[in-house]
Amino acid sequence: MGVSIDHKYALDAWARELGGISFPLLSDFEPKGEVARRYGVLRPQGMAERAIFVVDRAGIVRYIDVHVINEHPDEEQIFEALAALR
Repeated sequence: MGVSIDHKYALDAWARELGGISFPLLSDFEPKGEVARRYGVLRPQGMAERAIFVVDRAGIVRYIDVHVINEHPDEEQIFEALAALR
C-alpha cells in the first residue's frame, strides 16, 4: 500500500494521472502526518520526507529508503526487498 500525508482526493487524482495503480493508497491526513511521525519521517514543518518502507506480514520493517524529494528511489533495490519477503 502507499501512504501519503496528502488528502484522499489528492491521492485519487494522482492515481488517475498514473492511469490507475494496483495497490491501495491511504491518506495520512487526519491527524495530519501521524503515520509519518511514527515512522520518523515527518518534518517539523508538517511535510513528510520521501520515504519507502517495506514491511513484512508480521509488521517488521525489512527495508527503509529515505531520500530528498527530487531523487527517485532505486527501483531494483525495492524489488529485491519485496522478493526477499517470499
